[in-house]
Amino acid sequence: MAGIKDVAKMAGVSVSTVSNVINGRHGKMGHDTLCRVQDAISTLKYVPNAVARQLQSGQIRTLGLIVPSVANPFWGNASQVIEKEAKAHGYQVLICNAERDPDTEAAYLESLYSSGIRGVILGSSPVSLDHLQKQAEKGMRIAAFDRNTQGIQQLLSCSISIDQISGARMAARHLVGLGHKRIGFISGPIGTSSRIARLDGLRAELAKVGVELDDELLWLGRNASGFGDSQAAELGRSAIRELMTLNNPPTAVFCINDMYAIGALSGARELGYRVPEDLSVIGFDDIYLAKVMSPPLTTIQQPLEQMSKLVVAKLIEALRTDGAIDDPYIEMRPELIVRSSTAAPNPRKA
Repeated sequence: MAGIKDVAKMAGVSVSTVSNVINGRHGKMGHDTLCRVQDAISTLKYVPNAVARQLQSGQIRTLGLIVPSVANPFWGNASQVIEKEAKAHGYQVLICNAERDPDTEAAYLESLYSSGIRGVILGSSPVSLDHLQKQAEKGMRIAAFDRNTQGIQQLLSCSISIDQISGARMAARHLVGLGHKRIGFISGPIGTSSRIARLDGLRAELAKVGVELDDELLWLGRNASGFGDSQAAELGRSAIRELMTLNNPPTAVFCINDMYAIGALSGARELGYRVPEDLSVIGFDDIYLAKVMSPPLTTIQQPLEQMSKLVVAKLIEALRTDGAIDDPYIEMRPELIVRSSTAAPNPRKA
């Protein structure tokens, strides 16, 4: 396959002259020189390397998207909306599943940077982003999605998230308002900023109304692989089977996301419990499956489509303005969606 040096040799010009022709920089070039280069390109059927051309022109129109796992429909849906919105702006999206592993995220970021990509959406919420420091210092624009920015703004160009604590407080307020006092919490390993915030919100709201959050009702991802993103439904199923076999089981559970809640619904049914008559279940995210479960799932809704569109727009703005953008850190408000999986506790079990 012919290369740029072959074109230069056939045309009798330098490699830089061929590069100027390829990239449209030939306004002051002699007509004869331009024709010789174009003829050589045609004769040799030379196809310029797209990445190299874009690197030279600064026009890499691809964004990276690093998510925990598209096995969770929340991230699958987010990826779809982000990809569609990026396309509307003239960009492609390269999706990477990193399972929240810092080493994997850092390796993906290095690979994306080496490919000429300068803008990445990080759909992950590790407590620290130190593993991304190297690429951020090189000029990689990083947009955080679905996490707060406390203590890490120096590494980020922008972020779009919800008030995680407020969302968890809504869930707790709903369950307490129904009369529940024995409330469980189901999650994968708790070492991410979003999960920590949701547990903090639950604790804060229950403490406010004088309801104790019993440590034995906290199920935090026993036997999970990594953070449990691709195992969420099965982990939720295992969790509810453990909690409901306690001597004093919960009358309601708040799950870290809808996939854990869906697993909890399944596990409760296998044990012979009725939802919501014997057990109330509330999730977080409002994925499509939440609406079609039996019973339909009460959940905390994230405005996913609006968040996804905003994060793309803000990241592209950061790329075009060298990071100088208005309102870079946006925190949106979640909404409680009440369906049929929550009700007042059974008087015989309360």
